[in-house]
Parts: sequence; C-alpha cells; structure tokens
Amino acid sequence: MRIGIVGAGHIGGTAAKLFARAGHQVAVSNSRGPATLASLVSSIGTNAKAMSTIEAVKFGEAILLALPYRKVDALPPGESFAGKIVIDATNPYSATGGVMSLGESTSSEEVAKRMPGARLVKAFNTMGWNTLASGARPAHEERLVVFIAGDDGAAKATVAKLIDEIGFASIDTGSLREGGHRQQPGSRIYGRPMTVREAKQILG
Repeated sequence: MRIGIVGAGHIGGTAAKLFARAGHQVAVSNSRGPATLASLVSSIGTNAKAMSTIEAVKFGEAILLALPYRKVDALPPGESFAGKIVIDATNPYSATGGVMSLGESTSSEEVAKRMPGARLVKAFNTMGWNTLASGARPAHEERLVVFIAGDDGAAKATVAKLIDEIGFASIDTGSLREGGHRQQPGSRIYGRPMTVREAKQILG
C-alpha cells in the first residue's frame, strides 16, 4: 500500500519506519520541506521517500495525520483527501499543552469536517511513540493495542490490517463520536500500554 505521512516527528517518523519495514511504500512530509527529511528517509531505506505535504497526500492511498492538532489549518485543501483513508493520530492539545474544549465533538470529528470526502479513522493517538517504536510483538505473543474509531467499517478494517502487519493488535472503540471520546486525552485507555486482555477489561 502507498502511505503518505503528514508530520515527521516521533509518531510520524516511527510509523513510517514500521510501515516501510512491513513492505509498504511510504512518503514522509513535514512543514519544513523534503530537504529536512533526508536523514529520516535514509534511515528507513528504499521503501521511503520525502515529499511535500501535498505530494504525500496525493501519493498515499492511506494518509497518516501525525501533526499537532493545532496545526490542522495548514493541511492541504479538504478535497485532496477525497476517497482516501485518513488515519488521524492528532489529539486536541493547545500550544501550551492543555486539552482544548470541543464541546460534545471530538478532535477527529473536527478533522473530518475539513475533508468531507475522506474515510477517516482515529488511531495511533493513545500510544506513546517509544512504545510504538519498541512494542511490536510476534503474532503468537499477546500484543499491545492500538485503538481505532470511525464510521467507515471498510476503512477501519484496512487500518486494523496495517496495525497487525506492524506487530500490534487493534481494538475498535466505536464511532468517531463514541470511540473518539473513549480515546481522548484523560480517558482510561489514553497513554497506557496495554495488552488485548487488559484493554478489554478496561473497556468492559
């Protein structure tokens, strides 16, 4: 699969390495331009390339949003994401580190409003990057969980397969509204590495 990654920090860079290692073609982008990503791309290998953000979005069949939520205004036009699976790893933190109030809405619902033709799945937002970097386990071991939420069942199935291919297990927390609230900062599953058994106990 071709995967475009918007944001090449800890989560984006780590996910790029894992996806490329699993055999996917990865295009990495950030706000500072492709030239600043030479070292990262070199460390990933031949399955990765650096592009501008708009080029990475056009390249990807799936797009991982791994930029700060407060910077989503800088994303390419919403129509650029039409028909694509968009994996939203953002959390609604402000520039000072506080959690923004979105009322009844969730950060992924707000992102989805910007790209109405996209097939948006919330994922990779509850796990710390260091756990993502080192926590992959063989299929026969009890894997750590990457939670997913969304309103498009087929898109969620594709994201679940990607999660499995990089050595983690997925658990579906529900719709963008319900599941998004379950995955927000401060929730019982946020920021805690946990196995499938532990996650199911917490979620009931």
